[in-house]
Amino acid sequence: QVRLVESGGGLVQAGGSLRLFCAASGRTFGTYAMGWFRQAPGKERECVAAVNWNAGSTYYADSVKGRFTIAKDMAKNTVYLQMDSLKPEDTAVYYCAAAPPRDSSYYTEVDEYTYWGQGTQVTVSS
Repeated sequence: QVRLVESGGGLVQAGGSLRLFCAASGRTFGTYAMGWFRQAPGKERECVAAVNWNAGSTYYADSVKGRFTIAKDMAKNTVYLQMDSLKPEDTAVYYCAAAPPRDSSYYTEVDEYTYWGQGTQVTVSS
């Protein structure tokens, strides 16, 4: 069992930065692949960044590539999402997710993840 708690969301002007935190409980956190998803009103939940279990490989959606960075700190049981050069279209509820270990890959689909946090709102004003 893994429990995820996100924090760090808020209101920021376009061009600004935010860092999201996902604190995980559970002794096996180090073996889980992790992902950050977002969902804007009226839109489907989408993966913006993902990391495999040992943080050896990462994925970024084209819309955030070069602006967002995902990092997994196994010592602190925490996953971060550094978001720079934010745009109004980045406005959404952001969710952290954990996938039990199956292989060495990262995962980008909602149904590949078992555990989800409650979400944190990110609002970017123009």
